[in-house]
Amino acid sequence: MNCSAGLTAAHSSSPLKPGFFLQPAWDLVRSKQDWMKSPFFPVIFSFGVYMFFCLPFIALDLLATRVSFLKRHKIQVQNNPSLRTMVCCVGRTLYNHLVYIFPLTVANWYWRPVLFPDSAPEFPGVLLDIVACLLLFDFQYFVWHLLHHKVPWLYRTFHKVHHKYTATFALTTEHSGAWETLSLGFFAAVNPAILRCHPFTKLLFFICNIWLSVEDHSGYDFPWSTHRLVPFGLYGGAPHHDLHHMKFKTNYAPYFTHWDKLLGTYSTLTSKSR
Repeated sequence: MNCSAGLTAAHSSSPLKPGFFLQPAWDLVRSKQDWMKSPFFPVIFSFGVYMFFCLPFIALDLLATRVSFLKRHKIQVQNNPSLRTMVCCVGRTLYNHLVYIFPLTVANWYWRPVLFPDSAPEFPGVLLDIVACLLLFDFQYFVWHLLHHKVPWLYRTFHKVHHKYTATFALTTEHSGAWETLSLGFFAAVNPAILRCHPFTKLLFFICNIWLSVEDHSGYDFPWSTHRLVPFGLYGGAPHHDLHHMKFKTNYAPYFTHWDKLLGTYSTLTSKSR
């Protein structure tokens, strides 16, 4: 009987147990679940992570005019955002979070309480789910984005705000109106639910999605940028999206390139304008 108990204990502590590698991190998250279940967490988390990812690029923008290395990797080297412009962008982002996003998080908190399971998800499943969420979001954004450029009323009424700046910098990522902020936020929030993702996976997807969005708008093309790490030109990155802000009628997908290539809206810095 003691041997059986020992085998059971050994099996329960085995590294092959589902979620073994992520369990410590998930336990840490669960220890803060009272705060994370509050209606304040999604807004503070979203704005905080966004600003955290923007800060390095803000520093680069302030140094770009004086550091030759940064100039070499800046996509539109002649354009540098002023401090006043940056402050205006932060103000709009903060306004959108407080006026539009926060009331929705309160409603969601009231109608759909968050449940935190004891076990962490399996690591391979987390990676697959995040990629699936990104691919689904990429398709949704592509369709939404294409429509808002092809239908003049939609562009003038909703999307034009985001195109105020033809040279992107990190803080332009969330420089948008209420409809665009809520639409894209809805896509990001609903996809993990559609795919039945673990709450930890959902959290990691949000972080990943915010980072990729900021990097897309950063205005820099570094040797370590995400699009250079993904093979076969499958991921567009900052050059892909920066060109959209320059040309307007090309590169509608936010991350990947397959939809633009399939529908003939793909372009590169060396391609002839469509």
